Amino acid sequence: MTSIREQLEKREKAALCPQAALSSHSGRERPEPACPFRTAFQKDRDKIIHSKSFRRLKHKTQVFLSPLGDHYRTRMTHSLEVMQIGRTIARALRLNEDLVEAAALGHDLGHTPFGHSGEAVLNEIHPGGFHHVKQSVRIVEKLENDGRGLNLTKEVTEAIAKHSKGKGPILTDDPALKARTLEGQIVRIADILAYINHDLDDAVRAGMLAHDDIPKDIQDVFGKTHARRIETMVSDVIASTQNGNLDKIRMSSEKLEALGALRAFMFDHVYESERTQEELKKAQQAVRALYGFYLKHPKQLLKEMEIEKLTESLEVHVVDFISGMTDRYAVRKYGELVMPHSWHIF
Repeated sequence: MTSIREQLEKREKAALCPQAALSSHSGRERPEPACPFRTAFQKDRDKIIHSKSFRRLKHKTQVFLSPLGDHYRTRMTHSLEVMQIGRTIARALRLNEDLVEAAALGHDLGHTPFGHSGEAVLNEIHPGGFHHVKQSVRIVEKLENDGRGLNLTKEVTEAIAKHSKGKGPILTDDPALKARTLEGQIVRIADILAYINHDLDDAVRAGMLAHDDIPKDIQDVFGKTHARRIETMVSDVIASTQNGNLDKIRMSSEKLEALGALRAFMFDHVYESERTQEELKKAQQAVRALYGFYLKHPKQLLKEMEIEKLTESLEVHVVDFISGMTDRYAVRKYGELVMPHSWHIF
């Protein structure tokens, strides 16, 4: 009797375009029993959603540190918006939405508390350096599931590994940065389309920017509202990729140039602005202090990590522990372990 999964796999072959990644052709580092009613990519999505690392994203900074308002984005809501944009593009291009969904939900699992500021500190003080992308891959391959990892498909893991851009090229043909699947390339572009727009929206909400502050030439290309900008960008990706015969994910030169200009504007006026960095510098002090504390107190580290012995270098364990912290947990541990306390007599 044909299983539900097998029926879904047949639907993929019939409905998706020839360039789409098929779940039936995917593979894992370690073989595991197939699910009777979910494809391999659907199973990956569920593994990520049920992971501890994913749950912690709800209390990790996107841009604004511990915002009091209920509507500011966090790493979790960012991941959800990447997923939504990515699935819209994949559906229009008849690519595998499940692969895009899984990778989008997992792409930021390795982010530190306090966003890129926490990442910068760990990269500076840790002997091996630190980058959230490598940590995301480390989480899904090794740290989750009590050290066994999530054993995701190679397509999802690669999409996670190649989503990051920083200030580098938004789209690239460099095989070291470009996912082999079109779905992985979608996650890369959906990430920036999501964060540029929602971070701009949050900056306006915070009073850091006004809509009229956005350069007029950028507004002329993308529009003047949050919804219009996203619609314009997504529509351009779909149309440009279709016009290119789906050999790779594309944007028109006009829109790609304007997107780069908008990213530069956001770095100057939001991400690296004095107002944003003021509080994040305090957060960096907490990360630096926690790193130093756990290096000097390995027994405390083992206790809090709930492990019996070190399986790698002490420094690696310290980085794993700190990078996994939420903002509020890092602040609390900083207060408990570093700040002096009043004397209590029991």
